[in-house]
Amino acid sequence: MNISAASKASGLTVKTVRYYADIGLVEAPSRSEAGYRTYDDVAVRKLVFVRRSRAFGFSIEKCRELLDLYQDQDRTSSEVKRIALKRLEEIEDKQRELQSLHDELAHLVKSCRGDNMPNCPIIDYLG
Repeated sequence: MNISAASKASGLTVKTVRYYADIGLVEAPSRSEAGYRTYDDVAVRKLVFVRRSRAFGFSIEKCRELLDLYQDQDRTSSEVKRIALKRLEEIEDKQRELQSLHDELAHLVKSCRGDNMPNCPIIDYLG
């Protein structure tokens, strides 16, 4: 299939499919006689795998590792779990950071009278 069909089948933009091939994240597709990129079902499955991995926030390099493991029939699930557990810890750290920001901003918003006067604890804090 052509890049447009592969894009649609994988749920990625054409630009992203081309980028992933250009950086070697997925193998560069074969080319038709006219020079167009052609993708088979295996390539599309790999693109879907990368799309799903990126949706979890895995970096390009971690996607590369996961894709290598995906293709390695001798892999151990412990290797995969190690990578996923590290990402889960990063997400949990980010959640704690966001909760702290939420609590602090909620306190500032609650402290602000929101009236016609110029006094504002939000501005005071930011200043």
